[in-house]
Amino acid sequence: MSEKVQQFASDNYSGICPEAFEYLVQANKYHEQAYGEDHWTARVCDRLRSLFEIDCEVFFVFNGTAANSLSLASLCQSYHSIICHEMAHAETDECGAPEFFSNGSKILVGSGENGKLTPESIEKLVLKRTDVHYPKPKVISLTQSTEVGTVYTREELLDIRNMADKYSLKLHMDGARFANALARMGSAPKEISWQCGIDILCLGGTKNGLAVGDAILIFDKALAEDFEYRCKQAGQLASKMRFLSAPWLGLMEGDVWLKNASNANKRASDLGRYLSEIPDVSVMFPVEANAVFVEMPQQIIQALHDKGWHFYTFIGEGGVRLMCSWDTSAETVEFFIADLKEVV
Repeated sequence: MSEKVQQFASDNYSGICPEAFEYLVQANKYHEQAYGEDHWTARVCDRLRSLFEIDCEVFFVFNGTAANSLSLASLCQSYHSIICHEMAHAETDECGAPEFFSNGSKILVGSGENGKLTPESIEKLVLKRTDVHYPKPKVISLTQSTEVGTVYTREELLDIRNMADKYSLKLHMDGARFANALARMGSAPKEISWQCGIDILCLGGTKNGLAVGDAILIFDKALAEDFEYRCKQAGQLASKMRFLSAPWLGLMEGDVWLKNASNANKRASDLGRYLSEIPDVSVMFPVEANAVFVEMPQQIIQALHDKGWHFYTFIGEGGVRLMCSWDTSAETVEFFIADLKEVV
């Protein structure tokens, strides 16, 4: 297999989509004000407010770890706790950043099938202890789409919001792959974000065609007080902010972000269908976004690695994770399946 063939290890492997790259070029033509005072950043913020149909505060950071960690830190004090799924990125893959930026808020992990928290698992954690010696639950963090490629429905989100209201909890959404969930559901962005009670959405751009950068949408403006200071202190205030913000216009114009996500979802759906027909391979979770998790014998995994395929085996609940990207082609899926059939 040629080294130039696309891979399934991560949607971070993909490059910049042409529409986003064009806006990067346009933003590079003239001098602009620094630190987010440029007209490009203002345009993107207004476009996001229009897209989500709400007057929210918008901030841009370099990556999802910063977006999640700074957002969670803004929602709780050091003596509070954050409830998330046991497979959530905030728990497993952010090197303690949420705890670090919140000065020690504790993460409490809950369970639920297919990578989803349930109202019951949340309530169990809230009621586990209510004394002053235990960190008080303050925030629920949801991942959409989840770490195993499933999608919270609007009804599931509303049920969780009702549980949050019962115990006066804030609601944060890690939306690194929010576009993939949205493409799957065919909803308006507002319908699975602030209308479901999400207080802060970390909207992923890197995994959907940008070179770098995620957006933080704070729907309750009161929660945005001094947030710019958090960004600055954490080294997340880009001096040439326009290079983080302008490419978002390329994603949003003509719904490119949804087209990108739909392609990734479609390739994952095809891949999951083909894999389900191969002996000694079993699909572990419903394929609802752009991830496919499968179990297969170690010798097959090694044989695929030997053929040059890159993928992870330590994310989620084990097995093999295959990620499709905004630019994954049908031919790449076919090449992988052909190589898999050969080694099987």
